Amino acid sequence: MKTDFNFPNQYMMGPVIFRPDFNSPSEVITANQAWSLFFTGGQEDKALGYNAEYGRFFTNLLMAIAVSGAIGALIFTNLA
Repeated sequence: MKTDFNFPNQYMMGPVIFRPDFNSPSEVITANQAWSLFFTGGQEDKALGYNAEYGRFFTNLLMAIAVSGAIGALIFTNLA
């Protein structure tokens, strides 16, 4: 049986965040890549695809949750 399963790069199977090409100083990650790394535990930086709207959505969702939590805390602590 012949297989074409050859991985010449030793970093191919490791997490993305520890690969030397990902950690180059000139490389800046997008919000989409950051959320992909967060959701996959650093294993994949393209899990959400290349559409930038997903990164913006999760960033805005996180900010909305934080703001509504802060406003809710202010309102309910001042009522007592």
